Amino acid sequence: MSTVLILGASRGIGHELVRKYRADGWRVIATARQQADCDELAQLGAQALRLDVTNAESIAGLGWQLDDEKIDAAWLVAGVYGPTHDGFPTEQEFDQVMHTNVLAAMRLLPIVAPLVAATRGKLAVISSRMGSIGERRSADGSLYRASKAALNSVLADTALRFGPQGVTCVSFHPGWVQTDMGGAGATLTVEESVSALRATLAGVGHGQNGSFLNYDGGPIPW
Repeated sequence: MSTVLILGASRGIGHELVRKYRADGWRVIATARQQADCDELAQLGAQALRLDVTNAESIAGLGWQLDDEKIDAAWLVAGVYGPTHDGFPTEQEFDQVMHTNVLAAMRLLPIVAPLVAATRGKLAVISSRMGSIGERRSADGSLYRASKAALNSVLADTALRFGPQGVTCVSFHPGWVQTDMGGAGATLTVEESVSALRATLAGVGHGQNGSFLNYDGGPIPW
């Protein structure tokens, strides 16, 4: 039985990844910050672990719980948008966004990637087209944009470090999705986005290690 790890599965894309992988018979390990969310994930058939991605001790505890696991696919989904204004960010706003979207990845990926290397599997992060510098045409959401550009950098470093060990690392734009972040007016349902993301990751070869891709597989400039 193949095993998938989904980091940030309490709602939206992460939750739907759990549902679809379980429906396909995968063993699912999923994390959430609140115990109530872990209980709900367990009802879906996942092995649910509590994780606060902004807490170093919580991340270290996850590493201990995952010791000796062999992961076929891993998804880092946890993230926040932060302030909707584009004015002067407060230190608290900056810390919340950067700790969740960037520092968490810098701490989690070195723990998870060796577990994926054991199966020569695949590791994906949910980024955003808003993090692309080469494609940028708007300055809206500047703090979120900066955090996703930084996340892409962390993914690229992870690809360089663990690619030689057989891990295929990919950064994804999930599309404009009808989640709490994307809003009801978004163009994709969660089910549509997740179905495409899973199919694209399944089809990615090791030659695409370190890629930044749209949910449908199209390349996105860094």
